[in-house]
Amino acid sequence: MSVIEINHPLIEHKMTILRSADTDTKLFRENLNEIAKLMTYEATKHLKLETTEVTTPLMKTQAYVLQDKVALVPILRAGLGMVDGILDLIPTAKVGHIGVYRNEETLEPVYYYCKLPTDIASRKVILVDPMLATGGSAVYAIDYLKSQGVTDITFMCLVAAPDGIAKLLNKHPDVPIYTAKIDQGLNENGYIYPGLGDCGDRIFGTK
Repeated sequence: MSVIEINHPLIEHKMTILRSADTDTKLFRENLNEIAKLMTYEATKHLKLETTEVTTPLMKTQAYVLQDKVALVPILRAGLGMVDGILDLIPTAKVGHIGVYRNEETLEPVYYYCKLPTDIASRKVILVDPMLATGGSAVYAIDYLKSQGVTDITFMCLVAAPDGIAKLLNKHPDVPIYTAKIDQGLNENGYIYPGLGDCGDRIFGTK
């Protein structure tokens, strides 16, 4: 598949706000939500439509509605910060949750929670996590979704590191990656630089 870095003036502006260490929790959360909404436009271009008939104030006419059913799956906890913006555009989407955190010593993913819609296998899944660093959590989540019968997955993040992109494409070449920015790399602790810090902590005001 492919890696799509979405270039747009509004996204660039809002990414600068997210990167700033001076941005408070409220402003960080709002801009993250808005970027997720803007990215959804690009990440859903592949969704199929079906024809319907609608009556306007003047006449009946042919129109289009979504044929594909969508499920949104955030990787907890930072992925929650992207959910509302996407649901604003796809309010009929069901929402599942996968809880995976990274062991800070081994940098390996650790699973702790999962709750998915019962019909997840028949839906187009948008998997979201603001940061694609080592790629471990994303690969784990996609492995799990595929084990549940999901065949159509799109991964969406705000910032991606080359290492994470390479790992995800190697393990799941069928999953397209949409990102707002590809950053320089990972530091010795596995954090993206220049990055925007710990996204979960900045969303929820924790340390």
